[in-house]
Amino acid sequence: MTANLLDFDLEGLAALCARLGHQRFRAVQLFRWIHHKGVARFEEMTDLARDLRERLPAVAQVRALPVLAEQVSTDGTIKWLFDVGDGNAVEAVYIPEDDRGTLCVSSQAGCAVGCRFCSTGHQGFSRNLTTGEIVAQLWYAEHALRRRSGTSERIISNVVMMGMGEPLQNYAALVPALRVMLDDHGYGLSRRRVTVSTSGVVPMMERLAQDCPVALAVSLHAPNDALRDHLVPLNRKYPLRELLDACVRYLPAAPRDFITFEYCMLDGINDTPAHADELIALLRGHGGRGVPCKVNLIPFNPFPASGLRRSPRAAVKAFADRLNAAGIVTTIRKTRGDDIDAACGQLAGDVRDRTRASERLARRAHDWQVVAVRPHVSRVVEGVG
Repeated sequence: MTANLLDFDLEGLAALCARLGHQRFRAVQLFRWIHHKGVARFEEMTDLARDLRERLPAVAQVRALPVLAEQVSTDGTIKWLFDVGDGNAVEAVYIPEDDRGTLCVSSQAGCAVGCRFCSTGHQGFSRNLTTGEIVAQLWYAEHALRRRSGTSERIISNVVMMGMGEPLQNYAALVPALRVMLDDHGYGLSRRRVTVSTSGVVPMMERLAQDCPVALAVSLHAPNDALRDHLVPLNRKYPLRELLDACVRYLPAAPRDFITFEYCMLDGINDTPAHADELIALLRGHGGRGVPCKVNLIPFNPFPASGLRRSPRAAVKAFADRLNAAGIVTTIRKTRGDDIDAACGQLAGDVRDRTRASERLARRAHDWQVVAVRPHVSRVVEGVG
């Protein structure tokens, strides 16, 4: 099979052109045609040397992802379902706002972390996406949106790696994709406007700080290890102290001077005033100096298999007020695209599960039914096995 040029960052494309006997500036031209202009046919790349245009089809192509479906929300959010082969499909979501256009991108077909409140995790895990499959979501969305708007100006200003999958468990494909997004000859995005979200893969957080530091968002969701063990199973491997230490170490390389902590609000499970106070103590007291941070409270988006409920609006506001009063900048995420299942935690695509996630989660179903109906359930959660 010929190489997919969406798999190459600029350095990789320069190496390919060198093998074909062409200098680096030809790689820059080719890179710009693909990413700036969205052109996939070599014969249309008119300033490339004729020899290169004629030789490329034998060794390479720009291989986009087939679009299986598109849905448009009443609020303007757009969700695309992309076919990644072998019975797997992944989702990407475009969120338009007055001052930005954000694309939420998937990194895996499914997810092996298995967070209790995430629809993707309930589908299980099939495989990592390639660099080209990650970049193809941005390539398609950016140029499709430009065509619809009748403009050649950039529309997507922000990318968040918050779609299906745990990005840092697909590190080898993620970093070249980030470099394409950041490259001025590619999409020219600011490091401050590209965010990697992680459930806390500590060793890869440290590598990202060295290899390609971008904005970092950490899926926290609990103020103590006992509760987080059950909401975010990865916590059993990298508990809160190790995770927060890694956050502090990331900051010197980060484009922002704070870490964003994501906190999904679950009715009766992690949303009480006591949980808020515990979270304040955790974030302000860690290491005696605290963690420079912003907390983003996310209203839970229910799905049938979760057995969980969204926190009442009053509880979410009270939680935010408590954190803000303690000096921790806290916002409440506005739910977007929930009428097309495009909101946070709802992306599910279509995955050939290789991890038997449905069986594992079914064994926990009774425990989570108890959690969903009992008051003061943090004690119940801490006791389930």
